[in-house]
Amino acid sequence: MADDALFEFLHMEMVSLVYKDHASMNKQDRATCVSTLEGMGFRVGQGLIERFTKDSPSFKDDLDVMKFICKDFWINVFRKQVDNLRTNHQGTYVLQDNKFALLTQFSSGKQYLEDAPKYLAYSCGLVRGALSNLGMDSVVTAEVSLMPSCKFQVVIQKI
Repeated sequence: MADDALFEFLHMEMVSLVYKDHASMNKQDRATCVSTLEGMGFRVGQGLIERFTKDSPSFKDDLDVMKFICKDFWINVFRKQVDNLRTNHQGTYVLQDNKFALLTQFSSGKQYLEDAPKYLAYSCGLVRGALSNLGMDSVVTAEVSLMPSCKFQVVIQKI
């Protein structure tokens, strides 16, 4: 339990540091902040997936990899598995977490909805970094329609 609180606090402080001049930012500055947080998450995701998969057998296909991300990876990082995984079987996956750990400290109302994306950039990077280290180039985006629920859309880039 203490580990969760430390991780959440570290995450909030990282976002706070990157967005320290939030009041005077234009759209380009905000995009740079999101990119910075996503890059930090990417590198951490690469390292974590190496550790989590060192004793795992190789994966059969993309769906197998995504199931691993939704169960094992998510449990190790966020202490619960993804609530729902959907796919169109053409390289697009939607991971739904109805009580996302990094958004639970916010009120459930709509007043913090516009601030939610900056708290999801790091997590998008985590997933993208993990998939990258497993040999899958992807684009990961997140959306929040009602706090603390969020959906991560993963689009696998076919080469």
